[in-house]
Amino acid sequence: MKTYQDLLKKLIIFRQERQWEEFHKPKDLAMAAAIEAAELMQEFLWKTDDEILVQVSKDKERFADEIADTVVYLMLLANDLGIDMYASIEKKMKKNAERYPVDKCRGKSTKYTNL
Repeated sequence: MKTYQDLLKKLIIFRQERQWEEFHKPKDLAMAAAIEAAELMQEFLWKTDDEILVQVSKDKERFADEIADTVVYLMLLANDLGIDMYASIEKKMKKNAERYPVDKCRGKSTKYTNL
């Protein structure tokens, strides 16, 4: 089974082979991730839930590519900044659990500041 670290290593080697490190500064990686996320959002813009389901079923690979592009840039950014993604996600989930206690937020989309 491949791990996050295995995938990250492949990404780093891919980048090194092409000598792209000079272009992959934190600002640029953050911008690239945002741009890729925007391209993903564009696929959903002005469509109903049913239309989206049809579109995804017809071309799931396009959606997978946009998601992968976004995640790749975020993985490289986290690595370059010395951020452990697993630890960061665990810590954020704990914060969210405190901000959004089940008894106050179940079935609600209210922001934690308004619960």
